[in-house]
Amino acid sequence: MELRRIPIYQSLNRPNLILGGERELTLMSALISGALVFLGMSLLTTLLGVTVWSCSLFALRKMANYRRHLVYQPTYLAKSRVWRNFQSFWRAN
Repeated sequence: MELRRIPIYQSLNRPNLILGGERELTLMSALISGALVFLGMSLLTTLLGVTVWSCSLFALRKMANYRRHLVYQPTYLAKSRVWRNFQSFWRAN
């Protein structure tokens, strides 16, 4: 009896990122910054809203990058194999 194979599509396995940050947090920061801009209705609150959104987007991108780094860290080790130099020594001689 042959095993049944089910394809896993890449779109089901990708993280939900918008502009490099987590989807929900990015949209929430945009909503809060937009509310600050439209409720204040002055140049000062507009600049403050744009600044808050830019800073929060920068922080959310860094957090998503760090999270992705932690997830992939066991897969992609930062060091080579233990016997790499030893094997290359024996092949050269």
